[in-house]
Amino acid sequence: MIKQLLTILVTILGARADDYNHRYKERDRVDLWVNKVGPYANPQEAYEYYILPYCAPKTRHHPEKDGSFNALKAHTIGERLGGHALRHSGHDLIYPSLTTPAEMGILETCTTPPLTVEQVKLFATAAEDQWFYQMYVDDLPVWGMVGEMLPDLESAKGENFGNDLSHLEEAVAKHVEKRGEFKPYVYTKRTLQVSYNVDRIIKVDLTSEPASLTEVKVGIELKFELDIQWAKTNTPFHSRFDRYLDHAFFKHQIHWFSIFNSFMMVLFLMGLVALILLRTLRKDYARYALSHGRRDVEEGAEVNDEEDVDEDGKPHVNEGRHSTVGSTMGVEDSGWKQVHGDVFRAPKFLPLLAAVLGTGWQVVTLVMGVVLFAVAGPLHGEVHEERGEVLTAILVFYSLSSIIAGYASGSYFKLYYATTTSGRSKAGARTGVGEATQWQLTMALTVLFLPTILGLVLSVLNGIALIYVTIYYIPFVVLLKLLFLWVFVSVPLCILGTLLGRHAKLGGKKSDPFPCRVNAIPRPIPEDVPWYGVPANLIPFAGLLSFGSIFIELYYILTSLWNYKFYHVYGFLLGVYAILCLVVCMTTIIVVYFCLNSENYLWQWTSFYSGGSTAIYVFLYSIYYFVFKTSMHGLVQTSFYFGYMMLISLGMGTLCGTLGHWAANNFVRTIFQNVKVD
Repeated sequence: MIKQLLTILVTILGARADDYNHRYKERDRVDLWVNKVGPYANPQEAYEYYILPYCAPKTRHHPEKDGSFNALKAHTIGERLGGHALRHSGHDLIYPSLTTPAEMGILETCTTPPLTVEQVKLFATAAEDQWFYQMYVDDLPVWGMVGEMLPDLESAKGENFGNDLSHLEEAVAKHVEKRGEFKPYVYTKRTLQVSYNVDRIIKVDLTSEPASLTEVKVGIELKFELDIQWAKTNTPFHSRFDRYLDHAFFKHQIHWFSIFNSFMMVLFLMGLVALILLRTLRKDYARYALSHGRRDVEEGAEVNDEEDVDEDGKPHVNEGRHSTVGSTMGVEDSGWKQVHGDVFRAPKFLPLLAAVLGTGWQVVTLVMGVVLFAVAGPLHGEVHEERGEVLTAILVFYSLSSIIAGYASGSYFKLYYATTTSGRSKAGARTGVGEATQWQLTMALTVLFLPTILGLVLSVLNGIALIYVTIYYIPFVVLLKLLFLWVFVSVPLCILGTLLGRHAKLGGKKSDPFPCRVNAIPRPIPEDVPWYGVPANLIPFAGLLSFGSIFIELYYILTSLWNYKFYHVYGFLLGVYAILCLVVCMTTIIVVYFCLNSENYLWQWTSFYSGGSTAIYVFLYSIYYFVFKTSMHGLVQTSFYFGYMMLISLGMGTLCGTLGHWAANNFVRTIFQNVKVD
């Protein structure tokens, strides 16, 4: 019995022609899906297609019971999160014969009941706010306008009116000059042309007939017509989505120039780090080595610190000169070496920093994984061709990378806990109560930090979408699936990673993971330092340089998100991501060096803020983009725009801050490994 059922199932699946295998046979049914309708200026203010009083023809798809008309298509979680709610249009599309010429002009019509006052208001709002609708045929999208706000068109329409919009444009222009009253009109006739190549659909075009514009009035019956036409084409299947990609926009010379400009910035910063820091550090090493060798020299002589070292950082040899203990102390009274006993002290709010850094490494892995997945599109299918595939990939990579977040936070906490007051106390070390509590807090913060922020923001946006009945409302079933994914996949992996990090062996063969021992009493931080020794003065410049390396690419990304373009230049994105990582690392190293040279050893949070400050500029740029580059308006769209941009900026700040901290950590360890400490 089971074998028979499997055979029947395989037969059905093998013979079925649908949106999944994209292959059809003669007389196969082709589904026309309606997705959404809403203002063109507000991408997130989208509603169900049949919220407008459209009608559908009386076909086999919507009998009295169990019809497929307006039936919701099966969607993935990524599709629902992306605001897709495809429903069957009710129209009959039959795949033409493969050997005979395509049948032309299949006209399907329907007539609405007399329009009520509410329905007229809906159509009037759609025409006034320039609403558009979206449909799908074989996963190929098409768009059309609902209607127009126009003057009386009776004089404008003529026998030769046809598809020419010039009459409309002239009539509107004259009416605007006269400041006349505009009335709502809707398109009642549309032509759907489907081009096919053997057994595959290649192209879909939808045009609205200007001659069919009909004024919307109370009590009027609107007759809608859909002219379905089939045409053969020789275009191959693999290139059918190319017409949706704006190559002229994304591969413009400015885009290439921005990559070159960012690359030159990287070379400049690398040269700056090599020329200033490495050269200065070599001089510092020589000076400290020189002062260390003069401990036993008698007092009374005078020394010039600058003359003790040549331009390459090597000490001068001069038999007629002597140094003093006083001069030696003068060399050691300032500089980054003086904080060797505090530079590896645990930062304030250690569990919070550990959790944030763990989340940051998760975001770093997530972004890299999604970008590489998109770059490998030719191998598994281009991600921009499938609805919700990017969001699905984000969910998968986020869930699997939770173990990285746990391990990073756990190992970081273990590394620094021994230098805290609780870790040093004998009572705490003997009982382990304080450490266990701190471990639990670190684990909880790592598990909850990012999901809590995401949950709060998305809950507010979901509430607004529910109140306004938009399709960007996330259904309860999808929320339940996300909760299960987080509870049963993400949380266990994060806890496992934290436990692995807690028991990880740090420091290699040495028992002490740090190059220098930490003093029991913290050293006071000088307050009278130059302006370039104050972290608050340096952090904004570091973020500005990092933002400068990505702001051109950020424009293309925002245009794809908010202006109906398909982002497809993932190679550019990978290159910019690599450049951003390098710029953040080098600018953070410069900031930390200046702070350490001013004897400020609180570099952990400083390095995180230095990289994370990029997020401030990203959010400020999003405000500029909203005001000057879009026509968005209304509570729904404004809330979604700034809610999403706040989450994007937060993710960018966490990512860049984590990379900055990593670079600073390696830099600090490197310079203090070569210091001789008494």
